[in-house]
Amino acid sequence: MGIVNLTPDSFYDGGVHHMPPAGLEHALILLEQGADILDLGAESSRPGAAELPPDEEIQRLAPVLMGLRHQAPWATVSVDTYHAATAAAVLEQGAVIINDISACAFDPGLLDVLVQYKPGYVLMHSQGRPQTMQHNPRYEDVRREVREFFERNLARLVRAGLPEDRIVLDPGIGFGKTLAHNLELLAHPEDWLGFGRPVLMALSMKSVFGGLLSLPPARRGAATVAATALLRARGIFWHRVHHVADARQALAVATAFGGV
Repeated sequence: MGIVNLTPDSFYDGGVHHMPPAGLEHALILLEQGADILDLGAESSRPGAAELPPDEEIQRLAPVLMGLRHQAPWATVSVDTYHAATAAAVLEQGAVIINDISACAFDPGLLDVLVQYKPGYVLMHSQGRPQTMQHNPRYEDVRREVREFFERNLARLVRAGLPEDRIVLDPGIGFGKTLAHNLELLAHPEDWLGFGRPVLMALSMKSVFGGLLSLPPARRGAATVAATALLRARGIFWHRVHHVADARQALAVATAFGGV
């Protein structure tokens, strides 16, 4: 899953591709590098990021979605949003996956959109909103609480009418978690794989590498590649990344060495 940030303030590449022509060009490059899915985001979810109104979010997304329809109609497009209005608009414009950091908690109307359109859906764990999620996050047992979150929300989504086979799980590394919380979760991917649903890992360039290795975002590429390969060997097949070509190489090596 290749990341296309259409934002001026994302933690890694904010502002580089936020204008529609640059965003579309970057999306097409990621497809050439072998992205299976393009994940478009118009609102930053970095710690401390401000909320973007849905109409502005849609204005950022629409030109790139239109461009992809014309230049790469075969592309599988995901949109990173928690707004019901945005989700409905982009699904009408050809997106087929909603990548939601909130589990339908920030805008309850999103659940109605999911039930109506039945897209692919990334169910992600987070503690708090981006504005405050890194203000002293606390857990009694982070592994147990993330497992219980998935149990509870998978049941809720299916009960509401979203088929289970549309749902992918994301443990939300870096979302309301300290370095110790993140490392404890990453050491036990079996916790989420046990649900029988695909798991999406979104580690690319994240603060876990800053905390572990004292590296700024621009120098976290090698650590991201290493983590991608290690997690593939542990059964995590889907990875949301900034650098698709590097990730594909890491996945190919891990697959070859693992004999699967």
